[in-house]
Amino acid sequence: MKRMITFIGAILVFLGFALVTQPAQNANNKLVQHKVIKVGILQLVSHPALNQIHQGIISGLKDEGFKEGKNIKVEFQNAQGDQSNLKTMAQQLANRDDILFGIATPAAQSLVNAANKTTPVMMAGISNPVGGGGLVESEKRPGANVTGSSGDSPLDKQLQLIRDVMPQAKKIGVVYTSSDSGGQSNAKKFEKLVKKAGLQAKMYTIANTNDMQQISQQMASDVDVIYAPQDNGVASSMKTLVNNANQAGKAVFPAADTMVADGGTASYAIDQHDLGRTAGHMAAKVIHGKKPANYPVEYVVKGKYVINQKQVDKLNIQIPEKIMQQAHKNGRVIK
Repeated sequence: MKRMITFIGAILVFLGFALVTQPAQNANNKLVQHKVIKVGILQLVSHPALNQIHQGIISGLKDEGFKEGKNIKVEFQNAQGDQSNLKTMAQQLANRDDILFGIATPAAQSLVNAANKTTPVMMAGISNPVGGGGLVESEKRPGANVTGSSGDSPLDKQLQLIRDVMPQAKKIGVVYTSSDSGGQSNAKKFEKLVKKAGLQAKMYTIANTNDMQQISQQMASDVDVIYAPQDNGVASSMKTLVNNANQAGKAVFPAADTMVADGGTASYAIDQHDLGRTAGHMAAKVIHGKKPANYPVEYVVKGKYVINQKQVDKLNIQIPEKIMQQAHKNGRVIK
């Protein structure tokens, strides 16, 4: 009898413990149980491509039913290209918020360091999350607390666009920022494609946006056409690059649609807003309990033609009719 009483008592204690601890475990696994989710967004610098990703994040969360002032509170920080700002802002966001977004590789890296494998970190539009930033262990199984969206530039189609529009161009200048791992990776990949096509690639680097004035003047005088990869420093100084290229009568073919709007001639590009929106959709699933560690990185791969008609006219360039038709139908023609 005593054994039976002891056994029943042990069961009651166990059940009591389970009832107490189970809600706490669920609360840790599902952020949605919080009344208002605190969302922290860290952006490296202001320029149209990254701004579009930011807007896409908000759209993606809204698609999933998470709206500012209703069930989420968004805290946005912009480091304006300052590395020390990144570290400070990342720590502040990690201390205060439930889920974090890093826009551009340096921002995501800072958040990962500050979150210390606890708070979920969503990459937003990171072009090379494994090799370039070491943010995830693999694309299929990111590991720890990090996942998100990625979108490698369709480099082969971008090179083909240059060849279709500028068939006489033999020497292609490529400029990238030495400290931007994603930009450097994209530039090096493009260089290999150019060489494989039997053309000459001339590589130019800038340490920061202040270098673009001198470097772009030199490049524009040396090459037949310029390629601007998906690179934060280059995107931030597009107007300087385009101004010097125009003076030399050279076309700039950038990687991002927003860089065409900033003066580039044309591109076959993925949509930056879609990169952010995808990250927002993924974040909603993490909020509902999905583990970042085994949530594969999602890629945005569908591209579109974007043509800057003003630049085409200024440089007296003829865009093939087939490309113009596709730009009008599925892409964008900037007047």
